[in-house]
Amino acid sequence: MDRRDEQMRSVKRWPLLAVVAVVFLCGAAWRAEAADDRHQLLATVHVHSTASTGDLTIEALAERAEQLGLDVLMLTDNFSLRYEYGLWPLPGLLKRQVRFPSVLEYGIERYLADVADAQSRHPNLIILPGVEVAPYYYWTGSIWGRTLTMHNAQRNLLVLGLDKPEDYRSLPVSGNPDAYSFDWRVAVNGAPILLMVPAVWLWRPLRRSTDRRSPRRMIACMLIVLAVALVVNAWPLSQPAFSSYDDRMGYRPYQALIDDVSAKGGLAFWSMTEARDYHEYTAGPMGTVVVKTEPHPEALVQTTGYAGFGGLYQDTRTSVRPGELWDRLLQLPEHESRTTPVLIGELGFHGSNDAGKELHRLVTALLVKERTVAGVLEALRSGHSYAVGEGDHHVQLRLEEFQVVCLDGTKSASIGDRLDPGGARDLMVRLSITAADHGHHPAKVRVIRSGQVVAQSAGETPFRFDWTDTTAPMNERMAYRVEITGSGELLSNPIFVAPILELKAEG
Repeated sequence: MDRRDEQMRSVKRWPLLAVVAVVFLCGAAWRAEAADDRHQLLATVHVHSTASTGDLTIEALAERAEQLGLDVLMLTDNFSLRYEYGLWPLPGLLKRQVRFPSVLEYGIERYLADVADAQSRHPNLIILPGVEVAPYYYWTGSIWGRTLTMHNAQRNLLVLGLDKPEDYRSLPVSGNPDAYSFDWRVAVNGAPILLMVPAVWLWRPLRRSTDRRSPRRMIACMLIVLAVALVVNAWPLSQPAFSSYDDRMGYRPYQALIDDVSAKGGLAFWSMTEARDYHEYTAGPMGTVVVKTEPHPEALVQTTGYAGFGGLYQDTRTSVRPGELWDRLLQLPEHESRTTPVLIGELGFHGSNDAGKELHRLVTALLVKERTVAGVLEALRSGHSYAVGEGDHHVQLRLEEFQVVCLDGTKSASIGDRLDPGGARDLMVRLSITAADHGHHPAKVRVIRSGQVVAQSAGETPFRFDWTDTTAPMNERMAYRVEITGSGELLSNPIFVAPILELKAEG
């Protein structure tokens, strides 16, 4: 009887053990595949339409994007291209203004309405409105000395995620009259109107027989002319966001824009920080006016709160090289009061006449939770993305898998995620690379850990590379990213790995 009871208890244990095993396996599978609940969308970032300096309408861009198989079109039309220069001592009165097509000229409401109309006609394409903004420019030199130079007209940020007209209307940007402010300087600017008081008093004759051409009235007329000139010079009496004659502003205007966009729930990305812009324009007998913007990668350090930066574009780039500026920023302690900058690819598309540019040639691949505007913005903000551009042979790579795993694959993290290995030492990087045309093309892989190239491999697509990191440091936060060349260029955002903890020996 006792033996039979023991057998019955043993039989009853088996279902319980089976349930425990299933739960364990499901948990392991969930941990290993938690990052796989995202799907990939191809987005073109930094596109101009006829609302600013582009050649194609928003509708034409949407049609072309769908034809090329894109999922997301991120418009970044120029917000303001209004410039002016005034001569001292009356720069507001003796000035020359220049305006180019921009969202402010086109109309903010009209711009957003055009985007909404195009979106309704292309439901399979996500169209994200945005603007390219240079919040501040300044002058140095003199037109009389033939040394006049305008600086930083192309020191731009891309602003995305704002969908209300009032959010754009109040952007603190040079040339945006709605961003003008009222302060104590309004009283100073309006003070010349007080000259009208003595002018009126002087105009009134002391005696009825006073000649209308008396010195009193001549002085009164001069005061009236002076008052009007000074008020017109200071008009509008409110103050612009930033003075274009103050060369000591540094990065304050840019930080003000970033803070404003962040407060409204939007995203600000530094655009092409290592590109140089230089032009010379003839000003007749006054000589040549220089318009230039120097490379400014230090912007990534001098400002905080921005979402990321353009790290892949068709120009010189050194900040994304192993161990350079981006890697140094990725290694800053997490308690630092700055967000981790996300890398995006930006095309700078103005039209089909742009040499070597087509909407699909340089894209940002977004790993989204849902195919919506909110899903796109979440992937952008969190760094669940990589940037990829075509090479000379029009081959574009795809990163099908990039994971860091440990504990025999039961713990894993993908692009934009964080892995906590605890005391596990078996860190492995898993990569799977294909080509968009599913063909065989060369691929050279470099695995970069915290700024150092720790592994390299080469092969042909489809290409798989699994590498075990046996040299991972203890008690140190790590960032893994990959750089793939050979057929175009692919740069991933990092996978962060928490410090590996040293396990204390028992006993």
